[in-house]
Amino acid sequence: MFNKNNNENIKEAETIIGPSIKVKGNFHGQGNIIIEGEVEGSVKTNNYLLVGEKSTISANIEAKNAKINGKVTGNVQVGEYLELGPTAIINGDINTKILSIAKGAIINGKCSMGKQENNEEKK
Repeated sequence: MFNKNNNENIKEAETIIGPSIKVKGNFHGQGNIIIEGEVEGSVKTNNYLLVGEKSTISANIEAKNAKINGKVTGNVQVGEYLELGPTAIINGDINTKILSIAKGAIINGKCSMGKQENNEEKK
């Protein structure tokens, strides 16, 4: 799903955290985010998130669409499509509409898929 648009997402990246960068903080944006380094805090975008295979993220993640190839410790919530590459390690719960998991990816947590419901409405 992302393969043909992946180059466009990289070209249109609003925020890029390079491989030698280690940051602490909460990121919230409207545009595409690429993470190749280390992040501690939270990451939220209304668009596309790409996590590189050598990335280490200790944060809850929210995105419209995402491709994860690195290590994430925290919950992952993706509104539409989540792709886990063969080097992805997720230590946390996943909530998404559509999920693609490559051979070799590791998930240590619960996985919920399908129609996204607002937790407030359930109460």
